[in-house]
Amino acid sequence: METSLEYNTERDQLTIPEYGRHIQKMINHAKAEESKEERNKLVKAIISVMGNMQPHLRDVPDFQHKLWDQLFIIADFDLDVDSPFEIPLREALEARPDPLHYPQNFPKYRFYGNQIKTMVDVAITWEEGEMKEALVLAIANHMKKSFLNWNKDTVEDSVIFDHLMELSNGALNLKNKDVVLSKTEDLLRVKSKFASTNKKPSSKKSNNNRNRKRY
Repeated sequence: METSLEYNTERDQLTIPEYGRHIQKMINHAKAEESKEERNKLVKAIISVMGNMQPHLRDVPDFQHKLWDQLFIIADFDLDVDSPFEIPLREALEARPDPLHYPQNFPKYRFYGNQIKTMVDVAITWEEGEMKEALVLAIANHMKKSFLNWNKDTVEDSVIFDHLMELSNGALNLKNKDVVLSKTEDLLRVKSKFASTNKKPSSKKSNNNRNRKRY
């Protein structure tokens, strides 16, 4: 008596391993059925078994639609049956998404970041007036704060004004105006204040048991 063994290396690769090899064999059996009426009966029974294998997904919208899509995927899109849903296409499944276009910005002063350049471009489009002056002053103060994050020592207001004028191509000029930015000490003090609040409180061991009577 000879027994033929079936090794995994000789079997077909599982398309969706979550369903196991028996479901794949059942679908292959349905594909081999010549009668379309019998194929429809077999496929409905297979869909029922597939649904019982995933009871946690019964409340998910379009659960039946998902099962039928997985059925055709396991069948390698070669199954002639009447589906209650649109039959998925291999091209749609294997289609690659469009590549994401990341902004390629290489600013000269990277310590300011890209947001500063965006703010400068917006300020250029504003009409002259108090609102624009307030915006430009806020941008200059933020530039000074960003500069101090990179250089911990100090920075002169004239340096910030030069950088602002360069980033705006000469459109925003604070050199000839009587403008004073926030002091370096104030900006660093605000930063250290927020840094200290983020520190976790030191845990001290409780000495409540020290004065407890022992019997």
